[in-house]
Amino acid sequence: MGKTTMAYELAYELDAVLVDLEYDGGGATGKWGDRPLDRARIPILDAIRTGKTPKPLNGFKKPRLVPGHPDLYDQAPSEDAMADALVQWAGEWDTEWVVVDTHPGATTQAHGALSVANVVLAPTPLRKLDLDATEQLVDELADYPLVISPTMVPAAPPGTMIDRLARMVDGTPVQVAPPVPHAARVGTRTKRIAITAEEPPAKPLRAFAAAITDTAKFLQEYVND
Repeated sequence: MGKTTMAYELAYELDAVLVDLEYDGGGATGKWGDRPLDRARIPILDAIRTGKTPKPLNGFKKPRLVPGHPDLYDQAPSEDAMADALVQWAGEWDTEWVVVDTHPGATTQAHGALSVANVVLAPTPLRKLDLDATEQLVDELADYPLVISPTMVPAAPPGTMIDRLARMVDGTPVQVAPPVPHAARVGTRTKRIAITAEEPPAKPLRAFAAAITDTAKFLQEYVND
């Protein structure tokens, strides 16, 4: 379970607008069911260029969405333009939350989102290579409002990985969100509606859905503290 699934589910749980900054087709836009190449215009880039606030797409039991587009790759907005746009949009949409799903890597739009974020959530599977990457992230972003979300956590999580995560954040302001258990069905699920929108979720997904709800509550308390 990766960052896009987490962003998608949390956006629905928080009644947020989800802004997709992915440009390779593997992000929230495709998961939502939108086909950005079928339209002549590019809402997210048009909004940044014109200074107008985009109207999010609405869907049944899905988060409201500002879709990404492949042209975000070679027409990437500057860090300042992205930051200014997100602040404006957040002030004009009828929501207390905006969730931004950034493209992997150090893109200008990702840095723009980071610069105005109230919380930066880093989903982190409890595995060595993932913890290696997260340790570097903690070193680089410790002065940001960084929260690590342990994901794909097995029923009996390895003590060495838990201890390493604890050492990683010790002495920093970085916090750790409630664990999100491993659920194989998340990776194979084809439904577009949010898992937490199902009443109730399928039995293999119930612990995962409960963890998403717990994470949303944690983030609300973190931001409002």
